[in-house]
Amino acid sequence: MLDNLKVIFTQDATSLQNAHYLMTKTIKTRFAPSPTGFLHIGGARTALFNWLYAQNQQGEYLLRIEDTDRERSTDGAIDAILDGLDWLGLKWDGDPVFQHQGAKRHQEIAGQLLESGHAYKCFCTAEELQEMRDTARANKQPPRYDGRWRDKSAADHPTDADFVIRFKTPKDGQTIIGDKVQGKVTFANKELDDLILLRSDGSPTYMLSVVVDDHDMGISHIIRGDDHLTNAARQTQIYNALGWKIPTFAHIPLIHGADGAKLSKRHGALGVEAYRSMGYLPEALRNYLVRLGWSHGNDEIFDTDQMVKWFSLKSIGKSPARFDFKKLKNLNGHYIKTCDDATLSQHLRRALPDFIDEDGNRVLEDMPGLMSEENWQKLSLALPGLKERAKTLVELMDNARFLFVARPLAMAEKAGKHLTDESRGYLGELLERLSHIEDWSMDTLETEVKKFTDDKELKLGKIAQPLRAALTGTPTSPGIYDVLYALGKEESLARIQDQLS
Repeated sequence: MLDNLKVIFTQDATSLQNAHYLMTKTIKTRFAPSPTGFLHIGGARTALFNWLYAQNQQGEYLLRIEDTDRERSTDGAIDAILDGLDWLGLKWDGDPVFQHQGAKRHQEIAGQLLESGHAYKCFCTAEELQEMRDTARANKQPPRYDGRWRDKSAADHPTDADFVIRFKTPKDGQTIIGDKVQGKVTFANKELDDLILLRSDGSPTYMLSVVVDDHDMGISHIIRGDDHLTNAARQTQIYNALGWKIPTFAHIPLIHGADGAKLSKRHGALGVEAYRSMGYLPEALRNYLVRLGWSHGNDEIFDTDQMVKWFSLKSIGKSPARFDFKKLKNLNGHYIKTCDDATLSQHLRRALPDFIDEDGNRVLEDMPGLMSEENWQKLSLALPGLKERAKTLVELMDNARFLFVARPLAMAEKAGKHLTDESRGYLGELLERLSHIEDWSMDTLETEVKKFTDDKELKLGKIAQPLRAALTGTPTSPGIYDVLYALGKEESLARIQDQLS
């Protein structure tokens, strides 16, 4: 089967045009996720760093879906990755490359390595490999292949047995990685065993496919997590065996939880789609992610242009970054407050149906008809006041419940305490004044309420708190004028009247 690996790698006209397009610029980065799960937060940061470096260098940022594991790769995961990148604003150049489509090319290169003596056929059975692992464990050594087929001649090869193709790793010397983040990293070649390039069914492994694809795509800089450092050594050896130029490596530290432990779901190791559903803005998440391992002085808040202008590999630290939900939420609150109402409304419309809390529970399901046009108009009017108090869009919508509840309002205990006989008397008088307002605007409402408190020689809180209770059924809400304006004249007067009956 694999004896004749002189496969001609053909491409149609579209593929050739795309290949020409990919090779037109010098600086090229790539994000290469495996579609066996969603776009997690660490992957999102890797994509962001690759995107920023390419933008800073006027280069290209490419996307490759590493889907050679056909059994575990799913269309749903691919869609989630593409959607997550799009939501974060990390649009890639050209068309996505799907790694499994290059299998013939990968096989061709394996054949070249076999012919040049940099690879060999290994006929070990599963039982023999297990025996090697058991022996290594017994000797308290890391499990590895012992190279028993490494120097066998073709005359020793069985004619009817399955085999894999292994890379002939140099036994002596060192492999040195000149990493832009980690510095000089040295690996003793004797510690690296002979990795598999092609499996017994002819399918290429990750290590081979990555090298071939990065070379063919013209990738100049490989920016990824430092858990790939050993892979960099192995891939460097393959590059050298093929006589290909080695890309520049930059291995970034992984993200840990706020407590310094390995990132887990309780720390925030979630898919990007979960952050959207929890009410985070893409601009805020992007800003937070860029500060996880990269810095520009003491600056904390960056717009996109500043990120692109200031980003550099030399400003990436070597220590693991710590993910802190509290900091992310505070930053998100800043972006909500400063977001224009039209853009904020678009974010809400997109994420609202999928809102969840931090425990993954769906929220707002008790507000049917929330997306009706009438309710959306109410929400739009209330946004200026609502966004001042919210740190997530979920909080914002929770604070907006008063807009959509049916009369008569259920009264929270703390709110009901403000509705005394005295305060109801004041509300009745205020109701009469409000009913005569023709221009139901923020300015007019503020003028009328303040005139009422001046006439009665009351502090504003004396009427604002019972008025808030009557209008929302809660002890807290956006500013009282925002509430009156958003509810509209008819609904506001009716809710006040309900508390006087």
